[in-house]
Amino acid sequence: MRTLLSTSTISCTLAAVWLLMMLSCTGCSNETLNYNDPEAALFVKQLKEGKFSAESPEGLTLMPHFTIDDIGDLLPYADDLTVIPSFPLAPVSYSAGGKLRLGECILWTIESIRLGQNASMGCKLVHSDAENYEGMYFLTDEEVVDAAARYKHWWENRKYPRTMWTIDPCHDEPLCGSGYMWW
Repeated sequence: MRTLLSTSTISCTLAAVWLLMMLSCTGCSNETLNYNDPEAALFVKQLKEGKFSAESPEGLTLMPHFTIDDIGDLLPYADDLTVIPSFPLAPVSYSAGGKLRLGECILWTIESIRLGQNASMGCKLVHSDAENYEGMYFLTDEEVVDAAARYKHWWENRKYPRTMWTIDPCHDEPLCGSGYMWW
């Protein structure tokens, strides 16, 4: 009788553990990004995992509708040099090769928000003297981190309105004086 009770107790315990595992895995399912009100953290998570995917009826990859209010949430990822497998831009943006760095693509997203249109055909920063889209013009990791710092500085200083006494010619141009540009 004692052995039967132990076996029964073990069976109940295993069933409870199995039920808990099943319930916890339902929380592990793919999270869906709301494209009209996206969360920066979920967008970044999906980019890092290579699980970001959204297509329009025409088969084009969609970019989430981030707004100026999202810049503060995107900026902490701007100096993350993680190489990501893809980014929601036209395939031509990858044609030049080179690695897609998360931070550089986040900076492209921020620049696109700032401009109100795509900053460029791809999320690649290049030296301003670039003649073409060759890898030798792409920024190094250190230069991308420098560009991220410039965008953070721009965002912080943007809180202060430009007045007639503002002498900073780069007040609303994050890359001004850097020697970098969006290709």
